[in-house]
Amino acid sequence: MARCNDERPGTPDVVPFLRAWLAHPLRVSAIAPSSSALADLITRELTPSSAPVLELGAGTGVFTRALLKRGLSEEDLTVVELGADFVSILRERFPGARVLPVDASRLPQANLYDGSPVGAVVSGLPLLSMSPRKVMAIVAGAFFYMRPGGALYQFTYGPRCPVPRPILDRLGLKATRIGRTMLNVPPAAVYRITRRSPFHARSGRA
Repeated sequence: MARCNDERPGTPDVVPFLRAWLAHPLRVSAIAPSSSALADLITRELTPSSAPVLELGAGTGVFTRALLKRGLSEEDLTVVELGADFVSILRERFPGARVLPVDASRLPQANLYDGSPVGAVVSGLPLLSMSPRKVMAIVAGAFFYMRPGGALYQFTYGPRCPVPRPILDRLGLKATRIGRTMLNVPPAAVYRITRRSPFHARSGRA
């Protein structure tokens, strides 16, 4: 298994995180880097059989590191991050991963994969701060590469799934909350989003 690089002394995650937040507060949205508790929760169901995995909005790589702890290799990961400072950090910490400065709302146009091999998408994107149109594009793009049985894992600080029900219905998806952690600032929940079964798609049930 590929290992991530250790953080360099004197450059904790909070420094580049705050720098990015000051430059693009709406893009970063959160008030602090994600905790290890949230990283453990959002990757809890993933194993090497989930490979390849697509990560969206990786930031400083907290979720990326958790994916490696689950047994995935760096070569299993395609990491999408638009922030230039974060891209540099991710490429240094995870040299075996494919780190791409791509807009997550334009995933199909980026030609990330040949076909739909992805077993899971892990998203650290701040969907609550985005327009419904952009959320729709991101979620549809994630499932564009998703193989049957795959899932999108999305965290939120809100009281319900950050992907609105009309978008789930339009894309034929369902959302299930898999857990919540209070050991994050602020507390966060994680949702697993999957395709509906043919029966549920016909009946309109979530």
